[in-house]
Amino acid sequence: MIQITPVIKSNEIEQVALLAEKIWTEHFTPIIGKPQVEYMLDKFQSTSSITTQLSEGYEYYLISSAGEFVGYTGLKNEADRLMISKLYALDSARGTGIGKKLLEFIESKAFSCQANVIWLTVNKNNTEVISWYKRRGFSIVDSVKADIGDGYFMDDYIMEKAVL
Repeated sequence: MIQITPVIKSNEIEQVALLAEKIWTEHFTPIIGKPQVEYMLDKFQSTSSITTQLSEGYEYYLISSAGEFVGYTGLKNEADRLMISKLYALDSARGTGIGKKLLEFIESKAFSCQANVIWLTVNKNNTEVISWYKRRGFSIVDSVKADIGDGYFMDDYIMEKAVL
């Protein structure tokens, strides 16, 4: 059974950071390289970064299956839009319906906060994930190249899905 739990306590924040390290290392190292993965984990997915994001209005949720944490998501309500800041699952959990369940949860959150659009950014070279989002009704609406410091850039597509 898949469970989605809000991240509130410090031990839950630490769990997200541990999952992030494992997921990002296994998934993103081939796409952007180990040095950028390490930099981005420290800058965006460390315990202190997640704590700061929570204080700025982000919501994080842990996903568990059979009693084990297998992924997480981060959301930010922006008036009539809901941003998926993060949606990650362990490689071993992919193809099990966890992403679909998470997206259903996110869509219900968007509906409850009266968002018209769900949006996210995804690395242009993350082709498998881009295809996954397209199959779930998202479309590419723009691209952005953002300087994140230390000579690193995020070269992403912006994807959106209308909430009905």
